[in-house]
Amino acid sequence: MIVSYNLEAVGDTLLIVVAQGKSKEVSVIKQGNVACIVEKDTDQILGWNIFDASHHITNLNGNGEIKLSPSQITELNLAVKEAGFAHEFEVDDAPKFVVGYVHTSTPHQDSDHLTVNDIEVDNGEHLQIVCGAPNIKAGLKVVVAKVGAMMPDGLIIWPGELRGVASFGMVCSAKELHLPNAPKEKGILELDDSYEVGSRFNLPK
Repeated sequence: MIVSYNLEAVGDTLLIVVAQGKSKEVSVIKQGNVACIVEKDTDQILGWNIFDASHHITNLNGNGEIKLSPSQITELNLAVKEAGFAHEFEVDDAPKFVVGYVHTSTPHQDSDHLTVNDIEVDNGEHLQIVCGAPNIKAGLKVVVAKVGAMMPDGLIIWPGELRGVASFGMVCSAKELHLPNAPKEKGILELDDSYEVGSRFNLPK
């Protein structure tokens, strides 16, 4: 679940993304101050809009992606229920930007610049990620945006496929993370040994 709020740019509306649609055909079911966005072909819920959000959820602030506290999730569920929807949101505290360790990096069979990488992102959890950075190699510690992450520019990370190979995340550069003094040269951010694999990587506010 990706939640974003920007009072100045969007207005008092909480935007919630819960799934990636496979088609462009969607329907919007609006009841009261709550709108549910549904993919027509599958009836899958893709997201929600909560209008006049600050009237339902206390202490809302932010300029992009935000994390709702447990009490705010409770208020959100109440607003959705009062609007007549039978849906319940759960607290998700799992970090979406984490320190990863590249175990293997092999050339993509159908590309002269892509690599297929086995990256450990937690104790025993490995992700296959296709990457085009020229400096990625086995043995590096890197920043991984896991599926469900929202990049600083608003891009949402979903499972994908690059030239026929599945990819479950993104290895990030300093520029993509909007880190200060990011180098202009292309390449992923290389972390030193002080970073622990699986730990949360905090983006600048």
